[in-house]
Amino acid sequence: MRETIAAIASGMTASGIGIIRISGPDAFRVLGKVFRFANKNKTVENVRPNTIHYGHIIDYEVGSRSDGQVSDTRNRYVRNETVIDEVLVMIMKGPHTYTAEDTVEIDCHGGPFVMQKILTSVLKAGARAAEPGEFTKRAFLNGRIDLTEAEAVMDVISSGSEDALKSSLMQLDGSVRRKIESLRERILTEMAYIEAALDDPEHYDLEGYPEKLDKKLVNLLEELERLLASFDEGKLIREGIFTVILGKPNAGKSSLLNYLTGEERAIVTEIAGTTRDSLEETVRLGGLILRIADTAGIRSTGDIIEKMGVDRAMSLAEKADLLLAVFDSSRPLDGDDREILSFISGKKALILLNKSDLETVVDEAEIRKYSNAPIVVISAKMNEGRELIEAQIREMFFRGKLHVNEEIMLTNVRHKEACEEALASLRLVRDSIESGMPEDFYVVDLMDAYAALGRIIGEQVGEDLVDMIFAKFCMGK
Repeated sequence: MRETIAAIASGMTASGIGIIRISGPDAFRVLGKVFRFANKNKTVENVRPNTIHYGHIIDYEVGSRSDGQVSDTRNRYVRNETVIDEVLVMIMKGPHTYTAEDTVEIDCHGGPFVMQKILTSVLKAGARAAEPGEFTKRAFLNGRIDLTEAEAVMDVISSGSEDALKSSLMQLDGSVRRKIESLRERILTEMAYIEAALDDPEHYDLEGYPEKLDKKLVNLLEELERLLASFDEGKLIREGIFTVILGKPNAGKSSLLNYLTGEERAIVTEIAGTTRDSLEETVRLGGLILRIADTAGIRSTGDIIEKMGVDRAMSLAEKADLLLAVFDSSRPLDGDDREILSFISGKKALILLNKSDLETVVDEAEIRKYSNAPIVVISAKMNEGRELIEAQIREMFFRGKLHVNEEIMLTNVRHKEACEEALASLRLVRDSIESGMPEDFYVVDLMDAYAALGRIIGEQVGEDLVDMIFAKFCMGK
């Protein structure tokens, strides 16, 4: 934390603008070595903070003193100043910055070479290359954000739909933190009362307290259970619905994938068994994200390679959140079709009767003899049925609509596990009340619940966990 760090904060691709971020106690000193104001009267020391300035970044180089002796590390100066780029520089004074430290952002031309050259000059001037997520990690360690808000930063960056973005922004705004803090405050109040009553029984009465506590625990448990119930929906919004397309060869599976992606991602031919292995794509279907795997056609085969593809398809299908079972409605159902219908029984599946542009011989009534799964009639070739598929999936997973704007959602497995621990601890308190245990027994489990919830927002977490979380961040964030 005593070191000054720097990194390229924008993507390493050619673009209009690139950003190099510097943060730490020596951020202004480092900038002073590499930046020359267009106005010669300005220096980094005499400009107001939270201002933007125009000038040039120069190639910082350690030179020799005029007497020919090499300067030491405390007497460095620039020799042969070479302009790298004309830039705008934002000078921001901590603690009112992203990291709560002195921060500089250099807006340069967005070429990978020029950005790397500026970063190299900044590093030679005394900064250290930042680790992935280190800027956000410093914001957390400096108390500007809690751990849920830090994790939401990466969720905002990686969000792939409007609903995922809304959910991430709610967390970034502190919705989960405020909820967790409220729960912890109520638990802490009960612990404090019990401890005070045990230490000072003359002024604090525990007569009838277990019954009062039990009623409060019921409310706490209900709120935690609602949070946990939101996880499945929140995870699907954040990560997408893992979807596997199943069907016989030539049922139209690859045509469906191409239709949903809007690109020719899968080879489509009249030859049965063209798709031998799975092909995975991410599809945005309205407000939904589907992580779709197109698989080999399901049929009995003596071809070893094709059989391996079929086995892989069945293995993926067992792990899927959703199965899209595609049937060729222009041909009668056969044994392979019936095997697929049997396989999807009891699973979350959507049956797609494809090739509605041809004369159909299979209708919903025929399918209903084997399955009660929802049915949508489509023509992947003619691009018909996309809206019906989206509406049906939304109904299956989100009861017709999403609730991002209505309630707090857990989207992180770490948060879920901590809530489950807190829930289990509070249930133990109720067990102690029912068993007539002394009040000091309650405090142990209440403290466990309090600590478990604290781990969600970053209290009582180990350094290893913090490092692991921020290691997943992109460089420069």
